[in-house]
Amino acid sequence: MNESARDSQRIVKLRVKRQDGPRLPSYWDEFAVPWRAQMNVIGALMEIRRRPVNVHGRAVTPVVWESVCLEEVCGSCTMIINGRVRQSCSALVDVIAPNGETIVVEPMTKFPVLRDLVVDRSKMFDDLKRVKAWIDLDGSYALGPGPRQSQEDQERAYPLSRCMTCGCCLEACPQVNSSSPFIGAAALSQVRLFNLHPSGKMHASERLDAVMGEGGVDGCGKAMNCVAVCPKEIPLVDSISAVGRATTRRLILGWLLD
Repeated sequence: MNESARDSQRIVKLRVKRQDGPRLPSYWDEFAVPWRAQMNVIGALMEIRRRPVNVHGRAVTPVVWESVCLEEVCGSCTMIINGRVRQSCSALVDVIAPNGETIVVEPMTKFPVLRDLVVDRSKMFDDLKRVKAWIDLDGSYALGPGPRQSQEDQERAYPLSRCMTCGCCLEACPQVNSSSPFIGAAALSQVRLFNLHPSGKMHASERLDAVMGEGGVDGCGKAMNCVAVCPKEIPLVDSISAVGRATTRRLILGWLLD
């Protein structure tokens, strides 16, 4: 049998953890779909959607997941694949299951499951609001060009700006759990990013105050799992350390700095 004929007979096996709605019990479904060259996990899920029949020949509801860009930019397709949190758009079948192993796909565990592989990441966005992760520019257009950012600060800021709020760092962090208020590495890194911005520095004290209380920077246990799983290789531990130093300085000298 030639290689082309063998490829036409290859299948991709998936074991998917499913849930029909919020707070409903979870269960497992197994599927086998045709293999394609350069296939990723999203492609395999699309094949299930085209023909939602499990390995037992029973028709089921299509698996539900989120995806937008399919090129590791939007962060919406985060899920746990073979025990590791990652982006399913960049998880190539031939890499994670080179010998036809079953690919195990689960939703993230640190966020409420809405259905199947879709989770509610509102906590991440609420924490970005908490730390004021934006630059206030309203009414400033008439003032002319703003202050320039130094090349040094630009080089520090660019890696931090690559965050796509995917949730990988929170999923991997042992300090992020149902009994801890810790906001996680993503929001803390954004504090550093926007406090590096020349205009953002106007509200630097507010951002630092937001992470000096419960669930703030002191909640980090320095496990460094966040760095290990970040798909954009953001120096999250460096950011947490920088924010920690800044909050200590504000705690000691805050009355002089305001």
